[in-house]
Amino acid sequence: MATFAVTYVYSPDTEALDRLRPEHRAFLAAQDGLQLSGPTDDNGALLIFEAKSAAEIEELLDDDPFWNADLITERSVVGWNPVLGSWRDSLDL
Repeated sequence: MATFAVTYVYSPDTEALDRLRPEHRAFLAAQDGLQLSGPTDDNGALLIFEAKSAAEIEELLDDDPFWNADLITERSVVGWNPVLGSWRDSLDL
């Protein structure tokens, strides 16, 4: 499995984000390849996945309730090669 970093930029519609957040988080929590996920301080999020390909993750994230409600204005999925740091050994590389 390869490791991928996903970034989201959220819509400024905080009311809709708040309303759908429980469904969004439940969706992400159900994904086997998700290693870490959380909001950033710039109205976005960072997600770390293990998967076979970026295309696999993109297809999976097409079902994210935030994505389907147009609450994610930008999404990026890139391969990531963690080589240093205290969390590196906990990843299944």
